[in-house]
Amino acid sequence: MRKFFSMMLVLAAAAVPARASDPIGIYTLIDKVVLEPASGAPERIQICGAFALSKGDRGDDYEPARRGYLYLTIDPSKPDVCRKEWADLKAVAGTGQAIGFGSRRGLRPRIRPSTEKPQDADTYPIGWGLVKVLDRHLGPALERDLKSAPPASH
Repeated sequence: MRKFFSMMLVLAAAAVPARASDPIGIYTLIDKVVLEPASGAPERIQICGAFALSKGDRGDDYEPARRGYLYLTIDPSKPDVCRKEWADLKAVAGTGQAIGFGSRRGLRPRIRPSTEKPQDADTYPIGWGLVKVLDRHLGPALERDLKSAPPASH
């Protein structure tokens, strides 16, 4: 009888769907992108909009979304990847499409208030490329959070 109950517990545990951690570091709804310098190969980017940063290295938890901007500089180890992603970020700006980028285990840039002067850029967090927020398990709630995000504070 004990074997029967042990086997039933194993089967019941196997039937529970596993949920993988979300590897994305930053979800955003982008209003505007400014590349610096404005001509030639950009070295820095300002991404203005609403941002939800991941909490910790694992799981599906994100900080509450806040409005402001990220000020980022190129990752010197992968300048071509940065510039390609920056072109994609610029293309999605103002479209209302929420996207994710960076890695939960990577660099965590600071969300700056719109009143703060851009200086001392954080390094661009290369991760999994850009992903659209569609019907992912956190998609609808995350999009609502981004659309109603309050301004970042100092």
